[in-house]
Amino acid sequence: MRSEIGVPVVTGEALYGKAAFREVFDSRAADIINPDVANCGGILELKEIAAMAEPHYVAVSPHNYNSTSVALASTVQVSACIPNFLITEYFINFAEKANDIAVEPIEVKDGYIDLPRAPGLGIELDEGKLEAEGYFRPPPRGLRTYEEEGP
Repeated sequence: MRSEIGVPVVTGEALYGKAAFREVFDSRAADIINPDVANCGGILELKEIAAMAEPHYVAVSPHNYNSTSVALASTVQVSACIPNFLITEYFINFAEKANDIAVEPIEVKDGYIDLPRAPGLGIELDEGKLEAEGYFRPPPRGLRTYEEEGP
C-alpha cells in the first residue's frame, strides 16, 4: 500500500488522458503525477488532469522527456496556472538542440524558468533550421478503434 512505504509515489508519464488518471486517483495510488503534455492530450487535457488531481491532494510534476521546445513551452504555461504544480522535468540532454531551433530559447536560471512573455506559447521556432534537420516520421501508435473492440 502507498501509505505504508514512506516515500512519495509518482506515476503518469505513460498514461494517456483523463480516464487513465481517474483510476490513479480513485485508487489513491499516487502522491505526485507526471503527465506529459505531448502524450496526455495537450494543454487542456493536462490542465484538466491537474484539476482532477487537486481535490485528491495530488501534486503535478509534468514529465518532459518528449518535450524539447514547443511542448516544454506548453508545459511552462500550464505549470504557471495550476495550483498543485510542484516541479517539472527538464532534460539538459535536449537543451542544445532545443536552443538551436528556437529564435529565443527557453532558459533555466538558478533552477527556474521565467514565464515567456511573447505571444502564444512564448516561443518561436526557426523554421529554416527545422527544415535543415529533415523530418523523421515515427511509426504510428496502435490505437484501438471501436471496430476492433467487438460486441
